[in-house]
Amino acid sequence: MKSDPSASGGAASRDSTDFSLVLGGPLYQLLRRARLSGDTLQLLRQRVIAISLVAWLPLLVLSALEGTAWGGNAAIPFLLDVDAHVRFLVAVPLMIAAEIVVHRRMRLLARQFLDRHLIPDSARPRFDHAIASAMRLRNSVLAEVLLIAFVYVVGIFVIWRHYAAIDTATWYATQSADGTALSLAGTWLVFVSLPVFQFLLCRWYYRAFIWARLLWQVSRIELSLVPTHPDRLGGLGFLAATPYAFALLSAAHGTFLAGRLANHIFHLGAALPDFKIEIAAVVALLLCVTAGPLLVFSPQLASAKRTGKREYDTLAERYVREFDTKWLRGGAPGDESLMGSGDIQSLADLGNSLDVVRNMRLVPVTKDTIIQLTAAALAPIVPLVLTMMPLEEFLKKLLGILI
Repeated sequence: MKSDPSASGGAASRDSTDFSLVLGGPLYQLLRRARLSGDTLQLLRQRVIAISLVAWLPLLVLSALEGTAWGGNAAIPFLLDVDAHVRFLVAVPLMIAAEIVVHRRMRLLARQFLDRHLIPDSARPRFDHAIASAMRLRNSVLAEVLLIAFVYVVGIFVIWRHYAAIDTATWYATQSADGTALSLAGTWLVFVSLPVFQFLLCRWYYRAFIWARLLWQVSRIELSLVPTHPDRLGGLGFLAATPYAFALLSAAHGTFLAGRLANHIFHLGAALPDFKIEIAAVVALLLCVTAGPLLVFSPQLASAKRTGKREYDTLAERYVREFDTKWLRGGAPGDESLMGSGDIQSLADLGNSLDVVRNMRLVPVTKDTIIQLTAAALAPIVPLVLTMMPLEEFLKKLLGILI
């Protein structure tokens, strides 16, 4: 069933089976009117080129006019600022492309709850309300206005100025007794480029909040879980693959972290091991954002497992006693042969059902999910290992691990 992506949250709530985490909000509407996006996020190339160039190209032009693109008085000229290039030319496109992946992989999740009959009929209004509430938050004008305010007030003038900006002469700023003085390129960086990047990033965190809130509201509904479901998650197995939708977002985090570390390594004499805590913190944050929300279903899964084990143990006890009485204690009719009887197969099927219940997982997240999301975040950082050892030695160690 199709719905108008530009419709309001109230209209979207009328169809709980068509849910999108990304088709909404003022920026989405602005990009559609600017013909940089279609109704379902077409025109990705045009969108990536336009946004990336707005953030990066003026920095190149202005720094070249000021003589800091390659050298000049800057200890870190623009063309050697790895952080700026990977942030605006790699991380920004990854965050934009991630929207399509998330939209395509997650839009049918609401329908899965209904098609698998996990939502009781009596709870359908609560489920529809949760979907409608998520869409209202997604489309909120106030939310994106507050994000912009947060980016400038906290992201730029607090976090970047005091914790992220490099304390040395660069293409974007010079240090003096009177403080830091921004160049023309630095002014564009502070008031345009960085806000664009931080807004896209914070907008993703906001969407992750909407997703986590939706899952929490659904988990408050008493779901019709089936302990013997072969997915070993009571029927919630389709949720286990949802973190993969955020793989590009994980890669974007790894990319801009790698750019920041590269600047400190190449220009300030730092070493990669100096940042092991920061790297671990980013990976932990990403796992909490992408996989953590699924843990809200663990209490229901644990309850379903306990109930299923108790009920199927009782059923098995009754069956094996009747089987014992019939075939070992002379209870079978004289003309009934054990050969060809379905009782043995039924006993085996019951045993298999018990095994499924006993092996039912309490967390809808797999080890492969954790490994792949971690790998996506760490992949951009791996090349920095070459700052610690020659490529040949690195390859020997890598082959020694893999083979």
